[in-house]
Amino acid sequence: MPQNSVFILAIESSCDDTAAAVLQNDKVLSNVVANQLIHNEFGGVVPELASRAHQLNIVPVIDAALKKANITKEQLSAIAFTQGPGLMGSLLVGSSFAKSMAIALQIPLIAVNHMQAHILAHFIDEDNFDKPTFPFLALTISGGHTQIVKVNDFFDMEIIGETTDDAVGEAFDKSAKILGLPYPGGPLVDKYAQQGNPKAFAFTKPKAPHLDFSFSGLKTAILYFIQKRVSENPNFIEENLADICASIQHTIIEILMDKLKLAVKETGIQQIAIGGGVSANSGIRKTLKEAEAKYGWKTYIPKFEYTTDNAAMIGIVGYQKYLIENFETSAVVSKARTTF
Repeated sequence: MPQNSVFILAIESSCDDTAAAVLQNDKVLSNVVANQLIHNEFGGVVPELASRAHQLNIVPVIDAALKKANITKEQLSAIAFTQGPGLMGSLLVGSSFAKSMAIALQIPLIAVNHMQAHILAHFIDEDNFDKPTFPFLALTISGGHTQIVKVNDFFDMEIIGETTDDAVGEAFDKSAKILGLPYPGGPLVDKYAQQGNPKAFAFTKPKAPHLDFSFSGLKTAILYFIQKRVSENPNFIEENLADICASIQHTIIEILMDKLKLAVKETGIQQIAIGGGVSANSGIRKTLKEAEAKYGWKTYIPKFEYTTDNAAMIGIVGYQKYLIENFETSAVVSKARTTF
């Protein structure tokens, strides 16, 4: 089959966003995401509500993706879906639909590792965005993961550092909650940080072995700091919100950069690519771009819409697996936890 005829329908349902995309080879024809705002009132994702919302959203989202791509389901070459990691109930909605549709159309089924997809999103063909060459280091940062991955090839990846407790996204969101900001708080910390002084308040950086990360102690330090200052001045948060957010963000970025610099030194690899929802953070993006001039690195930052959970990144992995005929049967199972 000529490569220019490969059309992949991709389905992503690992957490609280229902997403579908259509790719022609490595080019995105459509990328549709339905958000679930119901979780905002609970201050976090409620798994049962998430899976129910996926059931409501999946048909209209896939229909919209096909229409926007201007192709019919009969033109599809294969269907890719997120196998894991993620919330099991949410994963099952996407996998069940993908299996059924693949059987009905008699086309291949492709299972995708969500975290690999965040990394390989850099290989989507986009104007004005370069693709890394192998090997490179990937920093995957999200609400559930913080990892440094040595990427030798599309499906040859090795985690060389990861969090020993909480993920960086959780550190952002929990800090926001301590400050009384609504969920999801990470983007709000970033927003206020841009108006504040990053050196206004000092927070101790937790120690973790070698290339691993730790954010639990930082969250605790921030909590005690705020409790102490508010007891002295009830208006402390309101009067210093921008500076507090800037100081928190500065500390988190320093933690990430310290480990990245060590990873570059140990591996000799100076290509750095970031992925995951937290890679949308403006401070992290700015710091990585500055590292190009400061350390001689080449940094790769994905298009904004490919940072948070989306189906286009599932589709690019699906395309690469299609090329090597790495297909699954309907017996494939979803996995809440997966490894590379």
